[in-house]
Amino acid sequence: MADDLPLTSALATRANFKIHQVRNPSLPQVLAAPAAPAAVPTLGPLSAFSGNWAGKGFNTIFRPDSATTPTLFSPPIIGSDNVLELNLTEEILSFSASLGSIPNRGSGPQADAFLNGIPYLQTINDVTTLPPTGIHFEPGLWLAVPPTTNPNEPFTVTRMASIPHGTTIVAQGIEIASVNGGPRIDPVDITPFPGGQPGNKIRFPSQDATNKTTPRIPQDLTDFIAAGTITQAILDDPATVLRIHIANQNITHTTVIAISTSPGSPLSGGPLRDGTPPPPIPPNFGGGPANIAFLEGIPNPPPSGQGPNAQSVQMDAIFWIETVSYEINVPPLLAGAPPVTLNPIGNHPVQPTFVASIPYVPGKKFAGGKVTVATTQIQYTQKVMLNFFGLTWPHVSVATLVPADPIQIPENLLPLT
Repeated sequence: MADDLPLTSALATRANFKIHQVRNPSLPQVLAAPAAPAAVPTLGPLSAFSGNWAGKGFNTIFRPDSATTPTLFSPPIIGSDNVLELNLTEEILSFSASLGSIPNRGSGPQADAFLNGIPYLQTINDVTTLPPTGIHFEPGLWLAVPPTTNPNEPFTVTRMASIPHGTTIVAQGIEIASVNGGPRIDPVDITPFPGGQPGNKIRFPSQDATNKTTPRIPQDLTDFIAAGTITQAILDDPATVLRIHIANQNITHTTVIAISTSPGSPLSGGPLRDGTPPPPIPPNFGGGPANIAFLEGIPNPPPSGQGPNAQSVQMDAIFWIETVSYEINVPPLLAGAPPVTLNPIGNHPVQPTFVASIPYVPGKKFAGGKVTVATTQIQYTQKVMLNFFGLTWPHVSVATLVPADPIQIPENLLPLT
C-alpha cells in the first residue's frame, strides 16, 4: 500500500546479528564449539512475517472517564463513568530479521530446546479526523517454539509485546488451520459484562450508532454512517471491517494462527470455538499480562471499594496469513525504461502497489497486457479484556496489512518482443 511518507528504521542491530549458545573456553578447541541444531530452527507460519507492512483497520475501546479529569463533550455529558472511543486506523508493522537459534535449557530428561524469533515494531495512527494522531506503539517478539516433552507440547508460536500504557503480554498459541481459499472470520463482540460472566452482557447507549448524545468519540456518527466507515454493523461486530476489505479479493490460501494470554484454559472465550479440531497434542500454553500499579489500582476487594483504573486481564488474537492473487494491467514498456508503479485491477480498500520494469535489451519491449501476481496479506482481530468499574470491557482491534513497498512483477511475466 502506497504511503504518503517514507518509513524510517526503528530497529537496528549489528549486520547479520544472530543468537547462538556461548562457547565454553575451558574445553579443548576441538570441543569448544557447542553442538548446534541440525538447522536453524523453523519459523513455521511465522516465516511470512518479514519486511514492512502497511494497512488500515478499526479500533474500539471503552475507557474510564474520571470525575476528576472528565472527558469534555458538547453539549456536556454529566455522570458517565466510561467513554467509547472509536478509531479508524492506519498501521505500520515492521519485522526485523529472525534471531536464529535461541537456546533454552532443558532439565533432566527434557533436552535443550532451540527457539527462533522475529522482532517487530507496530505503530498505529488514528485517522478518524486529520491530522493523524498516534495511538499505539508496540515493540515485541514473535517466537517459534519447538515441540517439547516437559511439558508435552506441540509446535507453538508466542507473541511477547510491550505497550506504553504500562502493560506487557506473553500470548502463546498454535497454527489452527492451513486451507485453500479465503478465511472464515467470525464475529467479535465489544459489549461489556460483569467480571467472570461473559454471557451476561450489558449494552451501553454508546453502542447505538444513531445516538448523538452519548459519551462516545466521535459523538455524532452521521457522516461516518453515510460513508460506510463506522456503521451499526461495524459497532456490533468490528470484524465486519475485515470482511469488507476482502470482499473483492481472490484469496487462494489461508493460514490461521490463534494466540492467548490465558494459561489456565488456553484460548478460553477466545478464537478457538467448539468444533475446532484440536492438534495432535492438546496444548497447555503459558503466558499472561502484567500491568503497572496505576492500571491495577487498589487491590480488589479494597477497603475503599475502588477497583482497578484499567487492568488488562486477558488478550486473545487471531492472525490470518493469506495469499492474494491480483490482476494488473501493465502498459507497453521499452526495455530499460524507468520502472512503472501500478495498482491492481478492481476495488480493494487495502491493496499493495506493484512495479514493472525490464532490463535493457537493444530494440526490445514488452507489448503490454494483463498479468497475475500473488502476494501475502495479513489480517488480524485482537480482543483485550479490561477491568474497571466492576465490569470487563472488551477492547477490540482489527486490521488488514499488505507489503508496504511496491512488489516487483516477475520478469518472466513481462516477455520481450
